[in-house]
Amino acid sequence: MELTNVPHIAASSCFFSSCSRCTCRVRRSGKTRIGASAAGSRCSSADSTCSEPTEQQNADFFSGPRSSLCYRRRDFASVALLPFILPHVKLASAAESIDGSIIQNSVRNVLSKVKAAGMLRLAFHDAGTFDIADKSGGMNGSIIYEVDRPENTGLNKSIKVLGKAKEVIDRVQQVVMCPQAIYTVTLLTVSWADLIAVAGAESVALCGGPEIPVRLGRLDSSSADPAGKLPEETLDATALKTLFSKKGFSTQEMVVLSGAHTIGGKGFGNPNVFDNSYFKVLLEKPQPSSSGMPAMVGLRTDWALTEDDECLRWINLYAQDQAKFFADFKDAYSKLVNTGASWRSA
Repeated sequence: MELTNVPHIAASSCFFSSCSRCTCRVRRSGKTRIGASAAGSRCSSADSTCSEPTEQQNADFFSGPRSSLCYRRRDFASVALLPFILPHVKLASAAESIDGSIIQNSVRNVLSKVKAAGMLRLAFHDAGTFDIADKSGGMNGSIIYEVDRPENTGLNKSIKVLGKAKEVIDRVQQVVMCPQAIYTVTLLTVSWADLIAVAGAESVALCGGPEIPVRLGRLDSSSADPAGKLPEETLDATALKTLFSKKGFSTQEMVVLSGAHTIGGKGFGNPNVFDNSYFKVLLEKPQPSSSGMPAMVGLRTDWALTEDDECLRWINLYAQDQAKFFADFKDAYSKLVNTGASWRSA
């Protein structure tokens, strides 16, 4: 998965990576103090080696005057000075940017094929609330406030898993300066919206689907989105097409996004493989009964697509051409997680 529009900050814990004893500390108060390892080591600006300070130096280190040892966070607000302090760190709008590789790797570390379907469903349910009429909803992280809704049953597990990745990302997303000792400034926490969008794309790729570029910089909502914005399982094809059009999606985009059901426990082929089995199974017989009872495979809304001529044309195409399905799904997913999102200013 490629992360787009992501300026990178080439720093994680200690700027001098060869110094094994240096650690970075950030006080919880309004001030940021120079940190040191438990062993009391400090970095030298001349080289990356550590020397043991005297007891008096240690005392001065944590209690010295503000002019040399203690700084308020606002003292580091001018990121224009950072290249002179850290010439080896690539800075680009540092105060508004997150290292995309940190997000990607942290998500991969908590993801597995068994969890992939839940992560992809989480992305769909967060982004799928968008309403083009009032511009509400969209990929904004509001799903974390909506887990008690019936349609979101089980998604709390995926949120909990991603929460572990978020803790790691927020902890390492720092700028580190090491002239005489180590300074750390936490710049920005990753948004749930970005995290979920990346998790969905990574889930597709992990299961053999297309690599999907993900733009970063979404802002999170501070409250739940309006209820009743997701498709109900009883809708027929006409109602589904109407609902998706209100979100700005065509019939073709609706059908290709429905192909996400190829992974998971809905019965469309191998639950851990992202392929075009969903469309092949939809063309098989028998289909659900006219009484509207759920099929043994999939949801009523899945089979409803086969009852519409326009939808059926796309189903036939994707059943015959997996490469076309992958290409169109890639585009539709990107649109899904970008439409309606609010973005950090550049």
